[in-house]
Amino acid sequence: MTFPLIPERRAFLLLAVAMAGTGVAAQPADKRPIRLVVPFGPGGVADLTARTVAQKMTEATGQSIVVDNKPGAGGIVAADAVAKAAPDGRTLLLMSNGNAVSAGLFKSLPFDPVKSFTPVSMLGTFDIALVTGGKSRFKDIAALLAYARANPGKLNIGTINIGSTQHLAAELFKRSLGIDVTIVPFNSTSAVVSALLGEQVDAGVEILAPVLAQISGNTLNALAVMGEKRSPALPKVPTVAESGAPGFNVASWNAFAAPANTPPDIIARLNKETNAALNTPEVKARLLQLGVQASGGTPQAQADFFAREIKRWGDVIQQAGIQKQ
Repeated sequence: MTFPLIPERRAFLLLAVAMAGTGVAAQPADKRPIRLVVPFGPGGVADLTARTVAQKMTEATGQSIVVDNKPGAGGIVAADAVAKAAPDGRTLLLMSNGNAVSAGLFKSLPFDPVKSFTPVSMLGTFDIALVTGGKSRFKDIAALLAYARANPGKLNIGTINIGSTQHLAAELFKRSLGIDVTIVPFNSTSAVVSALLGEQVDAGVEILAPVLAQISGNTLNALAVMGEKRSPALPKVPTVAESGAPGFNVASWNAFAAPANTPPDIIARLNKETNAALNTPEVKARLLQLGVQASGGTPQAQADFFAREIKRWGDVIQQAGIQKQ
C-alpha cells in the first residue's frame, strides 16, 4: 500500500535530491581539528612560526590546528609520527633543514624522507649569521678571512652539535672560501655564545634570531649573513656571497608537509589556506619579528627545493667526513 506525499514531505525530498546532485549533502564540512606535529620544543623560532601561521589559518577557516611538540632524535620522532598518520588532511608536519639533513646523516630511518610525505608549502626562511664576541679583534669578515688565510688551522668557529644546520653551514662556509679552520661543536646556542664571550672560539655560526638581541646590544658582532640577500634586521651586514664566495646561499627554513598519499584536493586546499595566511600583513610582520621572511609557494616548488637540499647537505656531510649515525 502506498500513501500520497504531503506537500512538506515532498518538498523536503526534492531538496535532498537536489543537494545530493550537487555533492553538498555528500561532502559536509570537516571541522575536526588538524594536528600539527612540530619537531622542536615550545618557544623556539620554528615553533612560533608554526603557531603564527596555524592561528591565522584557524581564524580564516574556523578549523582549529593543534600544535603537538615532539622534540628529539633530530626530528625523527615527529617525522615518524606523521609518516604513520592517516592521509586524511588532519595531520601535518613542520619540516625544516633537519629533514633534509637526516637523509644523509643517518644510516637508516623508520620512514623515507621523500616518499613518506607530501609537500604542502614553504612557510619561510630565516638567516644564519657569522658572529664574533663583542671584544673580538675581528670586526668584519675581511679581517677574519685575512687571518684565516695567513694562519691555516689556527682559527676556530663554534657551532651547535655535529650534523646541525649551523654545523653544516660552517663546513660549507669553510669549503666555499677555501680556508683551513677548525669547527668546534657545542651542545647549545648558549654554550656557543659563552665560548665567544670567553674568547674560547674566534667566531660562531648561529641562526640569527636567537643572537639578534646580543648583536643589537653589541655583546656580539655580526660579520656576515649566509643567505642570498642581506637580512632586513641587519641591512649594513654583508652576505657571505658578497665577501668572496659568489652564489653562497644558506638559510634555515620551515615548511608544511602531510603524510604520503594525502589526496591532491586536500593538499591543494591546505596549500591555498597556508599561502593565504602567509600573505596577510599581520603574519608577515610577526614572522619578521622572529627573523623569518615569509615565503609560500606551490607543493611542487617545495618538493623540488627539498630534493636540492637533500643533495646539498648529503654532499657536505660526505665531503666533511662526518660519520653516519
